[in-house]
Amino acid sequence: MSNGRDTMYLETRVPLKEIMRVNPTTIEAEATVAKAAAHMCRDEVGSCIVLSGNIPTGIVTEQDINCKVVAKDLKPSSVYVKEIMSTPLITIETRQTVGEAAQMMIQHRVRRLPVVEDGKVTGIVTVRDLLSVANELNEVMSDLIVINRDENFAMGVCDRCGQMSDNLIQVDSMLLCEDCREEERLR
Repeated sequence: MSNGRDTMYLETRVPLKEIMRVNPTTIEAEATVAKAAAHMCRDEVGSCIVLSGNIPTGIVTEQDINCKVVAKDLKPSSVYVKEIMSTPLITIETRQTVGEAAQMMIQHRVRRLPVVEDGKVTGIVTVRDLLSVANELNEVMSDLIVINRDENFAMGVCDRCGQMSDNLIQVDSMLLCEDCREEERLR
């Protein structure tokens, strides 16, 4: 029998390759904030990974644009991405796991991690991606718990009819025999 810690450990061993979004939105450091915003709108994302040459050097997010450009009443076409990007860029390797990504996000207090392989950006993983995986796994685990309960037959006296049975199953806090379960199902 495993405890909750074992289950959590297994859930977090999912490889990042399985959940990362490939071909994330990128922009050159010399581009304007207006161009970065246009790329984000086009791709329906909240960030652009900033490249110098082909090397990832930073990230610019909607929050960066709002706080560092809009709130200061600056003109987005006159501000360069390199001036407002968040650095240093915290990245994670493709071979790492969901659990390692979550720990990095917590440690560095970031919501997005570019995924790199051989120094090149291959994907991105967000807090929302991790939460959706956790949610899917929790739903599967819930279904497994139900299946496990269905197969745990008890022996004893039916709480409804009082007859002896070796096929009792708990239904709404009562142990019911097969006949009483069928009656309950038909109600």
